[in-house]
Amino acid sequence: MKGRTMMSLRRTKIVAAGAGAALLLAGLSACSSTQSGSTTTASGSTTAAAGGLIGIAMPTKSLQRWNNDGSHLDELLKAAGYTTSLQYADNKVDQQITQLQNMINLNAKVLVIASIDGTALGPVLAQAKAKKIAVIAYDRLINGTADVDYYATFDNYKVGQLQGQYIETTLGLKDGKGPFNLEPFAGSPDDNNAKLFFAGAWDVLKPYVDSGKLVVPSGKAPASNADWTKIGIQGWKSDTAQSEMDNRLNSFYQGTKKVQVVLSPNDSLALGIEQSLESHAYKPGGDWPLVTGQDADQANVKNMLADKQAMTVWKDTRTLAEQVAKMVDEIIQGKTVDVNDTKTYDNGKGIVPTFQLPPQVVLKADVQKALVDSGFYKASDLGL
Repeated sequence: MKGRTMMSLRRTKIVAAGAGAALLLAGLSACSSTQSGSTTTASGSTTAAAGGLIGIAMPTKSLQRWNNDGSHLDELLKAAGYTTSLQYADNKVDQQITQLQNMINLNAKVLVIASIDGTALGPVLAQAKAKKIAVIAYDRLINGTADVDYYATFDNYKVGQLQGQYIETTLGLKDGKGPFNLEPFAGSPDDNNAKLFFAGAWDVLKPYVDSGKLVVPSGKAPASNADWTKIGIQGWKSDTAQSEMDNRLNSFYQGTKKVQVVLSPNDSLALGIEQSLESHAYKPGGDWPLVTGQDADQANVKNMLADKQAMTVWKDTRTLAEQVAKMVDEIIQGKTVDVNDTKTYDNGKGIVPTFQLPPQVVLKADVQKALVDSGFYKASDLGL
């Protein structure tokens, strides 16, 4: 993945099974209200709208970012005249498969899927293909099937790379400073993105582990990128990350030994890690370690302002939802679907045409400009 370059814009085309024209989504970023005449019940049953039914399958409501993604995409599509079935699967693969089957039975025109397990959806997507339903993988690549048409995501290797580079720069590792005590974490083993996050960071940090400038007292330093699942936190759960950090601190940090930097791939894990540090009497502004994150979750941004988290990698999910809404509209209208990467994302059955968006680092000093002035949060949300 390292050294990837963005491919020149390549256009691919798919003709949807149903006609159903809807207005173009070029100005969707300004739309936020729900259009009347388009309804979704708790069971996923819908009434038809002019643009047709779009199924949106999200993994869980337990993480703030998926609530934001799902609701924003739902609003955009409804504002464009589509009926939607927005479903959350409580991080249960079987539940997500059942939800997708229901959407297929309702003759959805397009399925937008943020998968729980990117390897488990082949059979249900074969059912979708048999009914000529287009499939867009949303931010998590769906693997092992040829029946996924498009992928929309952020540069997930870059996310990890930014985390690793932040640690490298802040600690002065390039200048020979160290050694520093590091504890690395990785994301859920069933999430394809977790592999990319870890690879991006570890490609930066492992040379310093090898040279002794970064020391991992717990011994939980993967020998290679391929071993990342050994430190993966299933389901991205904060409480699991907290328990793991508790175990490491209790077992390997006796006396005056302190952890000085924690590689956390996202904010959910960072939150649990920070709770563990607090329970072990670490103090912000004193011996608190550098902790990374991703997603700019509200609780974590507050922790950044309180000096409990050093940075987060922000993926403005509003732009991802807007891009996917545009792709849906292009599919439904039989237009070419814009992608900007036709090389990187091989799901085991072929390259999936992808639209890739850039992530950005947000520090404490950037919160007002990046997150508040952009409208992502209100100042009052963050206690500003």
